[in-house]
Amino acid sequence: MSDIHISLAAEEVLRIGNLSISNSLLAGIVGSLIIFWLFYLAGRRVAVRPRGGVANLVEATSEAVLDLIDQVTHNRAKTLRFFPLLMTLFVFILVNNWLGLLPGVGSITVLGVNGEVPLLRGATADLNTTLGLAIISVVMTQIYAIAELGLFRHLRKYFSWNPILLFVGLLELVAEFSKMISFSFRLFGNIFAGEVLLVVIAYLMPLVAPLPFFGLELFVGLVQALVFTMLTLVFLEIATVDHSDDGHHEVSSARASHLMYDSVPSR
Repeated sequence: MSDIHISLAAEEVLRIGNLSISNSLLAGIVGSLIIFWLFYLAGRRVAVRPRGGVANLVEATSEAVLDLIDQVTHNRAKTLRFFPLLMTLFVFILVNNWLGLLPGVGSITVLGVNGEVPLLRGATADLNTTLGLAIISVVMTQIYAIAELGLFRHLRKYFSWNPILLFVGLLELVAEFSKMISFSFRLFGNIFAGEVLLVVIAYLMPLVAPLPFFGLELFVGLVQALVFTMLTLVFLEIATVDHSDDGHHEVSSARASHLMYDSVPSR
């Protein structure tokens, strides 16, 4: 097993001045370029030949995400407001989850700053990336809530002159920060564990044996992208509901909570 190289943290492959370029950051850049190329190609195909395969794939994915948002919000205007953020999160996470499974990712090595290291490492197998995505999700949820309700109505969820409501609000405020930990470690843990599993299986039983596990990890990558997007959607829906409308808030929260717990499969 001495030939297996497994590192919990991303490794530096290049340094430009004080800027450290890790193998996961490099893979994230590659993933972003792939996404840009796919959507650019899809846009050209829609303008020139609407029945192109890439255009159909992007259109089908967009419709699936729109339908998913509609099932939670039941509000088309709100669906269209949430769509850019959720579509971006879903596509970025999915592409980078699958990019980490490609042959050569993790196996092609270069001489880095601290010795020989893999040139590429799946971006979502790095805790820095998943934490960044979690921060974006939580911060954008607050921004959408302020835009929907107004600053003072939104702050009333957390701060009140009533001591009991103030205590509950502060607990909710702490919960907002705990979401970052939950989001980041759930995605990182599942993707990193899957890549380690494939490395170990390929080392012990090369060629044929890893194929079923490769198919499993493709499915896990899709599920984890869907789970992250779904949870962000649920928290967006809860955050943008006015708490002064108690009846509507209870119904929306109950529906959102039910969808949230139904959509958290794990390894």
